[in-house]
Amino acid sequence: MSRNAKIVTAVVVVLIVAVGAGLFWFLGGDTPDEVSLDAAAESVTTTTQDVDDAPATTPPPAAGLDGAWVVDTESGEFDYESATGTFAGFRVAEELAGIGATEAVGRTGDVDGTMTIDGTTVTSADFEIDLSTITTDDSRRDNRVRDALEVEQFPTATFSLTEPIDLGAEADEGGPVSVTAPGELTVRGVTNSVEFPLEAQLIDDTIVVVGSLVIEFGDYGVEVPSAPIVVSAEERGPIELQLLLVRS
Repeated sequence: MSRNAKIVTAVVVVLIVAVGAGLFWFLGGDTPDEVSLDAAAESVTTTTQDVDDAPATTPPPAAGLDGAWVVDTESGEFDYESATGTFAGFRVAEELAGIGATEAVGRTGDVDGTMTIDGTTVTSADFEIDLSTITTDDSRRDNRVRDALEVEQFPTATFSLTEPIDLGAEADEGGPVSVTAPGELTVRGVTNSVEFPLEAQLIDDTIVVVGSLVIEFGDYGVEVPSAPIVVSAEERGPIELQLLLVRS
C-alpha cells in the first residue's frame, strides 16, 4: 500500500470512529457511584454539622416521622459525579467497539414532591422529575438523552404511591429500613405499575430515601439509539433516586 493510501485509510478510520462516538449518547468515561443510603446519610450528617453554629430562626420540628414532608431542594449540592442533594437518573450498560464494557449515567437534581406519614405508615407520596434537565458527562450526549425521552412533549416523569407502606417502629427511632413502594411510574407519557425497592432513614430533621429499579425501556416507548461504534446496548437498566425530605 502506498504512503498516500495509508494516510487516506487512517483518516477514514478516524472519521468513522469520531462520527460514531459523536452520534451515540452512551460513550464510556468515568461514571458516578450507584446510590447508597450510607453515602446519602453521610452527606446529610455533614451538612447538619456545617450549620450547627448558625442561629436558629425557627423552633425545631417534632421528633419522629408523623406528618407532611416535602422534597428538600436546598440542602446538599447536585453534581453529576458526586451529588449530595436530591437527584434522580438512569444507568445503561453497553459494549463499545475498541473500548469494551461501559456504563452510561444521566442525572437531574430537579425533583419535586410530597409525602405524608401517619405514625410510621406512609399514606401518600407523589414525586415529579424534570427530564429536560438531565445531564451526563458530555453535553453532546445530553441532547441524545432528551431526544430519546421526547422531553419537549413529555418534560416530566412521575411516581405516585398506590398503597400504604409500613415503615415500622425502628424507622421512627432513626434506624435504617428497607421497603418496597408499590406505585405508578410515568415516563414519556406511559404509565406502568411498579414496585420500587427503597431504603430510608430519619437523620436529625431529614428523611433520606434512596432506591434503584430496573425497567425495560420499551415498556415506556423509549428506544435506545445506535451507532457504528456500539456493539450492544442493554434495552433495560436501573432508574435511581436519592431524596432528601423535610417537614412542610
